[in-house]
Amino acid sequence: MKVSVKEVTTKKELKAFVHFPNVLYKDNEYYVPQIESMDRDTLTPSKNHAFEVCEGKYWLAYDEQGAIVGRVAGIVNRKYNEKTGEKICRFGWIDFVDDRDVSKALMDTVEQYAREKGMDTMSGPMGFLEFDAAGVLVDGYDKLPTAYGKYNAPYYEQHLVDLGYVKDVDYVEYLIKVPDVIPERYARMAELVSIKNSLHQAPFHNRAGLEPYLDGVFRCLNSAYDKLHGFSELSPGQCDDLKKQFLANINVDYVSIVVDADEQVVGFGVALPSLSKAMQKAKGSLFPFGWLHMLKALRQNDTIDLLLIAIDEKYKNKGVNAMIFDKFAQGITKNGIKYIESTRELEDNTSVQNLWRYLDHDLTKRARTYIKRI
Repeated sequence: MKVSVKEVTTKKELKAFVHFPNVLYKDNEYYVPQIESMDRDTLTPSKNHAFEVCEGKYWLAYDEQGAIVGRVAGIVNRKYNEKTGEKICRFGWIDFVDDRDVSKALMDTVEQYAREKGMDTMSGPMGFLEFDAAGVLVDGYDKLPTAYGKYNAPYYEQHLVDLGYVKDVDYVEYLIKVPDVIPERYARMAELVSIKNSLHQAPFHNRAGLEPYLDGVFRCLNSAYDKLHGFSELSPGQCDDLKKQFLANINVDYVSIVVDADEQVVGFGVALPSLSKAMQKAKGSLFPFGWLHMLKALRQNDTIDLLLIAIDEKYKNKGVNAMIFDKFAQGITKNGIKYIESTRELEDNTSVQNLWRYLDHDLTKRARTYIKRI
């Protein structure tokens, strides 16, 4: 196929960039459209504090008839590169039709951008931050992704391999079946950890009650994720972005904030009712009726998605995970939850995976990021 690649420079082109996967996968029963307005905000410097430490460009690929056949973003996270001493350019938001000319044209373009920026390594798919969807799905094509994952066709993997990319890290997702009665060992372990370390659950009963703890939550997050692959410390502005993104959808039944005797946050966990089916019905837009599907999913659901668990470095391996899961268990029992889906986590994150070792669970999806020296 004869392909031309053009940089995205206008609002119209940005809309097309965000909309393209919804066209590519419009008939796929496992594809979950992202909310397009939110995706556009993420990619707009004036609306995303990640641009305080990142820069990037986006491109669309067109065929001879002018139809869009692919997209890709190139991102340089200066803060992460300064932290690690590396010269990495990330590629993300990558989607394309099953044509080698298209994928090569896109990756050649983003690699050239990387060289112009003085980078010597490509890594991705990744976003600006650790909280943007990362990885190419390499297993689990017949499973519905979580709202914070991403679907892609099986051919993506081979295209990247053929272009010289090799595995960097894998992310895994688990489906955990909630038993009729949650084993008492979780509550017993949580109590023992609480007594031994003088810890307790932060007392809140609504979203407003969370506010006094949020600064501590983000301090804990920065501490816990400091050595995590692809992570750089969140700025106050980036923390504000995450608050806006998640707080409106929070159900306090699925939030655990563990504090010490001085009311300092030492660990937390956040889960949300699954939004995947609601987002399929919304078809990429909250209006006119997409928000109704989302609201219904937040109120009536048998599945929750485990979004984040973070424990301050000083309290690692002291069983704080048990206290977090015990709080989740109370909400799960109260609301009749039948399934828990873990969102993408590094495959060697055994501290979190051990949470459900006593429950019926299956590894259902695997996503991979790739790396290449250029």
